[in-house]
Order: sequence, then structure tokens, then C-alpha cells
Amino acid sequence: MKRVIEKRQPELTIVMENVFDPHNISAVLRTCDSVGIGELFTLYTEPPPHNLTGFRSSAGSWKWIKMHEYAEIEACMLHLRRRFGRIYAAHMSETALPLYETNFTQPMAIVFGNEQKGCSAEILRHCDGQIFIPQVGMAQSLNISVACAVILYEAFRQKQAAGQYQSPALALPEREAMLAEWTDFSTIRQQRLRKA
Repeated sequence: MKRVIEKRQPELTIVMENVFDPHNISAVLRTCDSVGIGELFTLYTEPPPHNLTGFRSSAGSWKWIKMHEYAEIEACMLHLRRRFGRIYAAHMSETALPLYETNFTQPMAIVFGNEQKGCSAEILRHCDGQIFIPQVGMAQSLNISVACAVILYEAFRQKQAAGQYQSPALALPEREAMLAEWTDFSTIRQQRLRKA
């Protein structure tokens, strides 16, 4: 747990806007955990077509990631702006930068839009820029969980090359608080398993 906490990258986060598929949510959570992202934002301005709570049982990684849930775009964007400074959207447009020309070593939040509609126009108005994944096939889009994984592993590559995983990015008190929380969770889980 200590080793994992020491690799956490508090200056990078993911935002999912009206992403409804529990499998996509689970996959994004696992990818975030795998590259050291410790918090994630969900924004639901539309009512989900079904209960989304089930993703927690299948994701596995949710317990290691702090979740921020919002229903209003303005409040969510304000939190992101104060916390990360820059906000980018994974979105194809004439002004979007290719993935490999984006500097992921700077603090930023990356917004991924709905499975069918993509990022909303209102979200795009709040963003400092847009990122796209170059493709040469007939299909010009990827599933959100796949797109998130591609972008985050390019971020991982850049941040690793810049030495951002070599020393803890979180201050010692933050690491100690996180370790205590994780240890408590693991203890409760083991007790439940023994009773079962």
C-alpha cells in the first residue's frame, strides 16, 4: 500500500460526463488506479437510464480512488479549475491537438463525454483545449474506456520520463492519512470474508 500511495499522481484526474455504461465506468476506474490517479470526477446532468451503483461491485478499484460526484457543470468546472488549473476534453475537432503533442506533465483534468454524444457544448466552453487520438481506420472513434486507457498511458509515459513517479507527489501527512484509510478498509474486508 505504501508503494502504491507513493506513486499517486495528484495533479492529473479524469472526468466522466454522463457516462452511463457500468462496464465503461469500471474500466476507467481500473485504468486510473493502474497509472496512479487517486481521484475521479463523475458529472451527471442527465438522469442515468439505470442504477449505476452496481459498478462498484465489479470495478474493484473504486475503493482505492476518491470519487467526486456532480450534477451541475458550473460547480464541477469550478472545482476542477481550482484544483488542477487546466481542463482538457477528449474531443475531435479542428482545433484539437493530437495525443502525442499534448503535455501531460502539467496539472490537468481530462473530460470524457457520453458514449453516444461525446462532450457537451457547455463542457467544451469551459475547456482550455481538446485532445484527439490519431486513427487511420474506417472507425474514427474508440470506446470511452479504450480512449481513456490510450490517453492515460501516454500520460504515464510522459510523466515517467519526466521523473514524476520517482518520488512521492503527495505530502507525508496526506500519504499517512490515505494509508490509514486503506488499512481500515482492508481490515473490515478481511473480517467480512472470515465471517462469510
